[in-house]
Amino acid sequence: MNNFYALIMAGGGGTRLWPLSRKTRPKQMLSLVEEQRTMFQVSVERLSPLMEPDYIFVVTGREHVERLSQSVPQVPVENFIVEPFGQDSGPAAALGTLHIQHRDPDAVIAVLTADHHIADQPKFRRVLSAAGELASREYIVTLGISPSFPSTGFGYIKRGEELAQIDGFQTYHSAGFTEKPDPDTAVQFLTTGLYSWNSGMFIWKAYQVLSEFARQQPTMYALLEEIKRAIGSDSYRETLDRLWPSMKKLSIDYAVMEGAKDVAVIPVDIGWSDVGSWATLFEVLAGDLNGNVSRGRGQEHIKIDTRETLVVSNRMVVTIGIEDIVIVDTDDVLLVCHRDRSQDVRQVVGKLKESGDEIHL
Repeated sequence: MNNFYALIMAGGGGTRLWPLSRKTRPKQMLSLVEEQRTMFQVSVERLSPLMEPDYIFVVTGREHVERLSQSVPQVPVENFIVEPFGQDSGPAAALGTLHIQHRDPDAVIAVLTADHHIADQPKFRRVLSAAGELASREYIVTLGISPSFPSTGFGYIKRGEELAQIDGFQTYHSAGFTEKPDPDTAVQFLTTGLYSWNSGMFIWKAYQVLSEFARQQPTMYALLEEIKRAIGSDSYRETLDRLWPSMKKLSIDYAVMEGAKDVAVIPVDIGWSDVGSWATLFEVLAGDLNGNVSRGRGQEHIKIDTRETLVVSNRMVVTIGIEDIVIVDTDDVLLVCHRDRSQDVRQVVGKLKESGDEIHL
């Protein structure tokens, strides 16, 4: 399709990957899975050859534009859409959609994120193409990840009746979204075989999703309409800065997806991970014979009676007699925690914010 675009969301903070991920260098700018490429670079480059760089747009914060654009010089700098500050994924996706629609009123857009790991990239491109075809038939499409365990950390999508089969992928009507469930409900979801994890990847026609914003979020849409009229004019930045603080802070799911009409889901197994914590990064990376994983420039990890442990450091680390531990060593912070407590790192970030400690955020 010559009207198929990607919109990469690159404004997240990645607080659960602190202390490596910071306000000035969030996780999409880090080389976490691959040591030579950042998460953001990988997210752009895996779209080739499905999309030319000119068809790739990026939404990010003002403070990150220069570094991100320099890291992918193949993407035109004018394709970087700037948020004055983060207002969650709903307004960010809407703003990006406005800009792409300004360029191409008939645009079909794949909304992606800059911090996901996808192991099977050829299959990912194939399913994106199939989703684009389905979106061109007036469906708002979401990619559902085939669940491998009863996770309580993801939202779920239930599939309804079958739609078309496209390039080998079976597509379905969506029978509804469910937010992160309790453990018993998650087990029930897995048992039915009808539920997929909500990947946060959506494919839609620009005008169709904007009509959903108009129907479901009329106050937000009125602001978007005023911003849209200013795109390409000398008053655009002033208009955006003036209106953005009034934009309601909402995720895409809450803003439009949970109440949208004509939603379809494509369940797929593409080796997906959101790399949302040190524990999930550990699961993605290949370990040694004892399951240990090391990351860092020129570092050495000397391991004695050590198992299933993640070490991220640029200097020598020695571990003796430990198991299931995360060690992250930066210039100014040393984090040591059990792997099953890695989600609690966000509590540390919360305490730093409460105390006004900007140096370590």
